[in-house]
Amino acid sequence: MSTATRTETSTSTSHAADSHDLIRVHGARENNLKDVSVEIPKRRLTVFTGVSGSGKSSLVFATIAAESQRLINETYSTFVQGFMPSLARPEVDVLEGLTTAIIVDQQRMGADPRSTVGTATDANAMLRILFSRLGKPHIGSPKAFSFNVASLSGAGAVTVERGGQKVKERREFSITGGMCPRCEGRGSVSDIDLSQLYDDSKSIADGAFTIPGWKSDSWWTVRIYAESGFIDPNKPIRKFTKKEMQDFLYREPTKVKVEGVNLTYEGLIPKIQKSFLSKDKEAMQPHIRAFVDRAVTFTTCPDCEGTRLTEAARSSKIRGISIADACAMQISDLAEWVRDLDEPSVAPLLANLRQTLESFVEIGLGYISLERPSGTLSGGEAQRVKMIRHLGSSLTDVTYVFDEPTIGLHPHDIERMNNLLLRLRDKGNTVLVVEHKPETIAIADHVIDLGPGAGTAGGTICFEGTIEDLRASDTTTGRHLDDRASLKETVRKPTGKLEIRGATRNNLRDVDVDIPLGVLVVVTGVAGSGKSSLVHGSIPAGADVVSIDQSGIRGSRRSNPATYTGLLDPIRKAFAKANGVKPALFSANSEGACPNCNGAGVIFTDLALMAGVATTCEECEGKRFEASVLDHHLGGRDISEVLAMSVTEAEEFFAAGEARTPAAHRILERLADVGLGYLSLGQPLTTLSGGERQRLKLATHMGEKGGVYVLDEPTTGLHLADVEQLLGLLDRLVDSGKSVIVIEHHQAVMAHADWIIDLGPGAGHDGGQIVFEGTPADLVAKPATLTGQHLAAYVGRG
Repeated sequence: MSTATRTETSTSTSHAADSHDLIRVHGARENNLKDVSVEIPKRRLTVFTGVSGSGKSSLVFATIAAESQRLINETYSTFVQGFMPSLARPEVDVLEGLTTAIIVDQQRMGADPRSTVGTATDANAMLRILFSRLGKPHIGSPKAFSFNVASLSGAGAVTVERGGQKVKERREFSITGGMCPRCEGRGSVSDIDLSQLYDDSKSIADGAFTIPGWKSDSWWTVRIYAESGFIDPNKPIRKFTKKEMQDFLYREPTKVKVEGVNLTYEGLIPKIQKSFLSKDKEAMQPHIRAFVDRAVTFTTCPDCEGTRLTEAARSSKIRGISIADACAMQISDLAEWVRDLDEPSVAPLLANLRQTLESFVEIGLGYISLERPSGTLSGGEAQRVKMIRHLGSSLTDVTYVFDEPTIGLHPHDIERMNNLLLRLRDKGNTVLVVEHKPETIAIADHVIDLGPGAGTAGGTICFEGTIEDLRASDTTTGRHLDDRASLKETVRKPTGKLEIRGATRNNLRDVDVDIPLGVLVVVTGVAGSGKSSLVHGSIPAGADVVSIDQSGIRGSRRSNPATYTGLLDPIRKAFAKANGVKPALFSANSEGACPNCNGAGVIFTDLALMAGVATTCEECEGKRFEASVLDHHLGGRDISEVLAMSVTEAEEFFAAGEARTPAAHRILERLADVGLGYLSLGQPLTTLSGGERQRLKLATHMGEKGGVYVLDEPTTGLHLADVEQLLGLLDRLVDSGKSVIVIEHHQAVMAHADWIIDLGPGAGHDGGQIVFEGTPADLVAKPATLTGQHLAAYVGRG
């Protein structure tokens, strides 16, 4: 379907009337969108479909939701806006009928060591109030039960007015917090290996420090130690006196003057703790994370036993249960405990707490506990936790935006998720969902299908209408909507087995299981049944195991498929060899960078309170390289032209002739194998969808040597039409002699397996057991488990 002609921003009276019931988009050009125009009904559930990379997220998140957030931010004063991120207006001509957008995405929650599921929702705050009112013995206010509030006492001067005059008085103050003083509310204590911080045979002047980023001329790190006066910078550290060692490692923050500049000196241990251990480990650069892994060992705090709380906070109980006990309970059990509490004095609080906890259960997260660190949640779990706060909201006429809310859900749980989406709609809200699962597409009031392909082959509206009309349409989504994989007629025979004995990680109940090798094994079960605990926690990591999990790909605007996969290295070497120059010239992040834009291809202009502007660099015209570099060619192409190629074009280019580069060709073959043939080699990673990033990671790891491949939900972000290609890829891996173990909920992957291991029967403490082992045909023949029932229905045997 062709897009509408771009319109002027002024609209007719009839359009103004329509906008009360429609979100109107005209001329959207974010990322690969090709001047898209579309009208979305308000107060309805609209599902956006299309192959991965077709432009769904560009339309829903980068255009509609982004503009809604930008307009809301503009309603605040310029003072307040100064503390908020500046948002640029999306590339679109007209956006009308927008309402407040609430984005519920797959972004993992912050991994701050003090952030838990309880603190990330309102549950912990309500529990703290509850225990401060009903707990025996009474120990104080809600702060006394918070592991994020330290206990402090002291005195200070305050200004008061007496007889019309202001006078200063000394007042005592005391704050009673619940933070364990030993671990400072983290639940664990760290033991730092000093040998990883410095070489004690050297002096500080001779470069003793081995900490990443600590350069000898840095005031903030090395020079402050050398010139503090507390230690001798020319003496080997192992010869420090007892006092020097104490000052060097543990001295409290002290003001010192270095070359006339006032600085704060503190011991090396507290400095390392503040610089490295207080930060989100996942956000660290790989070399910094590797340093922390080497240098620091974390153990459960012996004082609070991992609860993060003071002894006083743990001593106060309601019916024999402390707040630490409550937070450690599985949420479904905690909901039952709270349901039994009947205390009129806190009735409204109990009602809200019950509603929040029951929302966890309803959304399929009853198996987790409030004490669970938020950074350990998967993308799907994080998205559902974010939903909790919206389920009981009284807001109406809001636009809720979801990014594949069924990720990580067993078919049994998808129905519950669908009911929650319909509930949000029925309260008078507009619900926009990017989704691939046919079970969720089926509940849509309206479907918008983007494509027809991905990348430059996508970015247009292929279909708008009902699910029935979609089925009858000749679009890729319409043709594949009712696809059903059939059970294998014959399954492969194992070549060996991987023995797991007595697995008890998380909720596993002393599990014994043999995982067949040399075949395709699918591990399944409802969310929280113990699949990841069994596979990632029990299979011994080693040189022979390649594990591809759900952790995100981190990358800046300068990162692209060529840099991430290592493809750029053989390409640079090929260019260098053909032209008799250095490989570094062919890197936009090194010697070959355009000096005007430093290899970014664009010039960023900071406009203070307003969103910054990025304009194409006039020197290199966005090509990122210095002009002289582009005089060098390989196979008649310069480096910028090669990076502009798609994977498919580049695969052909590096296969033969002058440009033949086997090392590059092998990587390109793997990218094509995972369905990324349409990506350009130099496309910034920041523009890739979640599904594209997952497959990019898969392609990269396929090059590693290993006999056992462990994949965690590889169908994430895959369109129905792409699942068949994934199954072909898994077959090729097994047929090449690999053992492939897949954690997966998708029935097509289950049906294609040689062997299924099903965990359950439920989640949390109701799971953790093997409820079935065998072939898919055996599972379908006697469908005694939830997985068996859904697989039987899927293949038409139910």
